[in-house]
Amino acid sequence: MSTEAVRTAFTRTLLALARQNPALFAVATDSRGSVTLTDFAQELPNQFVECGIAEQDAIGLSAGLANAGLRPFVCGPACFYSLRSAEQVKVDVAYSHMNVKIIGVSGGVSYGALGSTHHATQDIALMRAVPGLEIFLPADGPQMEALTKYLAVSGEPAYVRMGRGAVPAVYGGEVPFIPGRANRLREGPHAAVIACGEMVYPSLLAADALAAEGVRVSVYDMHTLRPLDEEAILAAAETGLVVTVEEHDVHGGLGGAVAEVLGQRKPTRMRILGLPDEKLYTGTSAEVFARYGLTPEGIARAVREGR
Repeated sequence: MSTEAVRTAFTRTLLALARQNPALFAVATDSRGSVTLTDFAQELPNQFVECGIAEQDAIGLSAGLANAGLRPFVCGPACFYSLRSAEQVKVDVAYSHMNVKIIGVSGGVSYGALGSTHHATQDIALMRAVPGLEIFLPADGPQMEALTKYLAVSGEPAYVRMGRGAVPAVYGGEVPFIPGRANRLREGPHAAVIACGEMVYPSLLAADALAAEGVRVSVYDMHTLRPLDEEAILAAAETGLVVTVEEHDVHGGLGGAVAEVLGQRKPTRMRILGLPDEKLYTGTSAEVFARYGLTPEGIARAVREGR
C-alpha cells in the first residue's frame, strides 16, 4: 500500500497549478521546510512570500493579496494559524470574505515531542466558531491533491488541516472531491463510524476487524466540516449507533458537529472518540494515539461498548 505525507501531496499539486496560474501565491511563516514549500519558493520566487515567524501578519498580508485579485495559500503550523492568528482569521479573512486558503500543517499531535505548544487540538473548534470559512480535513495524499485543485478555483475562504507524516492511501487513482459531501467507504447495518482526516484509515481497519466478528459497520469519511453533510449523518444514525473519530479535542470538533445534528434532528446513541479535555501526554503520534484509544483496536472497542 502506498503512503505519502498529505503536505507533500499538497505542495506538489500547488506547484503544478501555480506554474499555469500566476495568481496562485504561497505565503510562508518560516515554514517552507515544514510545509515542503522549498521547491515552490525556488522555482516560482515571484509567487512566494516569506513573512518570517509572524503568523498574524501573514494572514493580514494574504487578505491583502486576495483583495488585489490574487489567490494566496498561507501555509504553516496549524497551532499558530488557529490560536495566535484567530482575530486576523475572523476579521481579515472570514468577515471580509477574502479568498484566502489557510493551510494548517502538523495538525493534532503530529508534532510529537515538541509538545503542547505545537499541538493543534482545538483548531477545528476555533475555526467552526468563525462564520464564513470552509473547513476541510483530507484523509490522504490523493484526496489532498483533489482538494487542492478545488481550492485553486474556489472563491471561498477556507481552512485546511493536515498532519505531518506519511499516511496510507485511503483512495487510489483519480479522486473526485465534492465539498460538503461525505464519502461512505464501508456499508453495514450494525453501527456507523464517522471519521475525518488521518483517522479515516484506522477506522477502516477497525471496521475490517469488526467484520471478522460478524459486526458490519458503515464508515464515513467526513472530509468537510463546513459545509457539513447532515444527510450523511442522518443516514449513519439509521444504524442506531454513531461513533465519531478525530485527532482533536472531544469538544467542538467533528464529534460536536455530529452531535449538534443528531440532537436536533435524530437523537441517536453516540460515542465521541478523540483527545480528552486535558493537557495531553507528550510523545510520538503513535504513543499518543495508543494512550487515548485512537487506534483500530480502540475504535473497534468503542463500537463494541456502544452496542
